[in-house]
Amino acid sequence: MDEAITPLEQRVLGALIEKEMTTPDYYPLTLNSLTLACNQKSNRHPVVSFNETDVMNGFDRLHRLGLAMPASPGSGRVSKYRHCLVEELHLEPEHLAILCELLLRGPQTIGELRTRADRMHTFRDLASVESVLDDLKQHEPPLVRQLERQPGQKECRYAHLFGELPDEAQPAPTVVDSSGEERLDILERVVAELQEEVQLLKEKLKDLLE
Repeated sequence: MDEAITPLEQRVLGALIEKEMTTPDYYPLTLNSLTLACNQKSNRHPVVSFNETDVMNGFDRLHRLGLAMPASPGSGRVSKYRHCLVEELHLEPEHLAILCELLLRGPQTIGELRTRADRMHTFRDLASVESVLDDLKQHEPPLVRQLERQPGQKECRYAHLFGELPDEAQPAPTVVDSSGEERLDILERVVAELQEEVQLLKEKLKDLLE
């Protein structure tokens, strides 16, 4: 990318992509919904606590860079926001799913990306993920980079190129292997998604009543 975006802006962009792909009925997002999505505890690393002013400032710079924009006014009175990666970078859903995970969690291996991106796009095998990563590496401008394998790591990780490259010595959080902990992670994700859906339904009802 010509200009690097900050971790805050990366989180805002990743959250917009994710919600378009996982909850399309409630997309584009209001500022409140976008803030909740940025601060969500599941599918995020690190977990953050941004306020609406932070998120709006991040969105404004993404808008200036052509990566996001306010949604076209509809019947509701609440302002809503969306990303522009499809128009700006001509990306397919499989590319968006991989970039979304990298924006929300940082550098990851092919196996981690396949597991985590499945909620947005189903990859039949590791080779299909690798093919998408190759597309993103060859994109003009390049959107991902393969990091050097670090001592003690079995696989290489991949990072997006929207911001500064991370410290390659710092390992990314790995997929949990314990079945008990994995079930807990799934439950936490489901609860977070249900809480978000309730909030979105409240906003939709408010729009209808106004």
